[in-house]
Amino acid sequence: MVNPFRRFSAVPAQTGLYNPAHEKDSCGFALVATMRGSAGHDIIDIALSSLRNLEHRGAVGSDAGTGDGAGILIQTPDSFFRAVLSLELPPVGHYAVGLAFLSRDDDERRDEKQRVESIAESEGLAVLGWRTVPTNPDHLGELAREVMPAFEQIVVTDATTRAAWIELDRKTFRLRKRAERETGTYFPSLSSRTVVYKGMVTTLQLEPFFPDLSDERMESKLAIVHSRFSTNTFPSWSLAQPFRYIAHNGEINTINANRNWMRARQSQLASPVLGNLSDIFPIVSDGGSDSASFDEVVELLELAGRSLPHAIMMMVPEAWENDTAMDLGRRDFYRFHSSLMEPWDGPAALAFSDGTVAGATLDRNGLRPGRFLVTDDGLVVLASETGVVDIHPAKIVRRGRLQPGRMFLVDTDAGRILDDDEIKSDIASSQPWGQWSRDNAIVLEELPWREHIIHTAPSVHRRQKTFGYTEEEVRVLIAPLAQDGAEPLGAMGSDSPVAVLSDRPRLLFDYFTQQFAQVTNPPLDSIREEIVTSLHVGLGPERNLLDATPEHARQVALTFPVIANDELAKILHL
Repeated sequence: MVNPFRRFSAVPAQTGLYNPAHEKDSCGFALVATMRGSAGHDIIDIALSSLRNLEHRGAVGSDAGTGDGAGILIQTPDSFFRAVLSLELPPVGHYAVGLAFLSRDDDERRDEKQRVESIAESEGLAVLGWRTVPTNPDHLGELAREVMPAFEQIVVTDATTRAAWIELDRKTFRLRKRAERETGTYFPSLSSRTVVYKGMVTTLQLEPFFPDLSDERMESKLAIVHSRFSTNTFPSWSLAQPFRYIAHNGEINTINANRNWMRARQSQLASPVLGNLSDIFPIVSDGGSDSASFDEVVELLELAGRSLPHAIMMMVPEAWENDTAMDLGRRDFYRFHSSLMEPWDGPAALAFSDGTVAGATLDRNGLRPGRFLVTDDGLVVLASETGVVDIHPAKIVRRGRLQPGRMFLVDTDAGRILDDDEIKSDIASSQPWGQWSRDNAIVLEELPWREHIIHTAPSVHRRQKTFGYTEEEVRVLIAPLAQDGAEPLGAMGSDSPVAVLSDRPRLLFDYFTQQFAQVTNPPLDSIREEIVTSLHVGLGPERNLLDATPEHARQVALTFPVIANDELAKILHL
């Protein structure tokens, strides 16, 4: 399997103490949309201007010309493609356009395109043609030019059922995934609804590098732009943002666990609208950033049948467990979906779009900023900071900021802004989530107590040795807790060797340590910040993530991950 994320990249291989998996980034984004009902090139102009004003959010290499990455996502500009393509295009929505990063060697590129066309044919798609995308490499730095791919756009349509819009995108999703894995061809986008232009460029270089973006015939009702700053990361053409659905500012601290869970649940994934998913595994590609992995899962959930806001709510839930003021229906939604998927947690601001709606949300702690404004002519601008667009104050009719866990959404077809309560109330009432949970979930605290067993002193001593307790731990840590109910005090630091270097037997969990974001994230106190801290654990089988049935809630619910022997006895006697 070819890794498309490593192909057009300056990231060095793992060597010595360096591990590319430890890279982190912090970026800037802006979302621009109009509620006037008509597309225009002005929306793209405003978005690119916003991107240039986010220059300080991006990073530049030592050659003073290589950026960490920048890009733009827009609606598919039908009139533009009809003007520049010498093809007989089907009606809008019945064809998909994708930007492809290909080999710069002519022979290799020809073979690569033939292999992509062969995959398309096997998926029931017809390739109408290819277009060489105009570029101007003179604007790039030396490092960016060295790893630069060739840029071509592929145009495909459904050769069998004449599918359109999302039905067509489900087929192009399979084509793209297979092409990436079998040929190494990376597609920033391949969709009937959206087009992405991005690369290893600075915010100032994006538009001059891709002259298409300056063409007045290129029109859209919405745009998302992103400027990448990789704190310790080497840049890559493929890892620039936006991705196919999202642009992300922040860090997903739980990313390793999220990726592992997605791999673990792959064997159960099934969707009648996506076909045989084993052909496109793994869903989460190796070598991607935390944002890229998040985007791949959002894409899977949306194409399998959930709305985009629904998918975002599943992956970035509000702080619902201890919020007694939250609407019961919304709490039921989050409780049910907690049995399907774990949160993708971390300080994050996310912008997202499916080509019709465009929105943004914050993590439940609200540790990343998001500011928006609305003008009297229906223009909406939301960004990771204020001042990205120069608009006369007299034209602004509304200002605001994203709040922790809240969602902001613009429907460009309906020409209106949907507030957080409306979005989530509609989704929360779409199924009887609460009834499903109440009928199927088993709450450990509500189970009857079993016989309490008191162990003899020799038995306790034997168990302490079995589980690796030392005399010092019993005397210094356990005794004060048992005698006085007081937290034991001690000096900071530990002279105990890490488990892998210890000459004593150690428990399995001693070989694993918690990962913390070391750069920008404040520490979280689960007691003082109980309202935004979740320690909920579900025990039991997980079912197909791409479906939702009452049986999905059939798990044992624990409010705390550490249980005593008496609670273990409850589980043993279920």
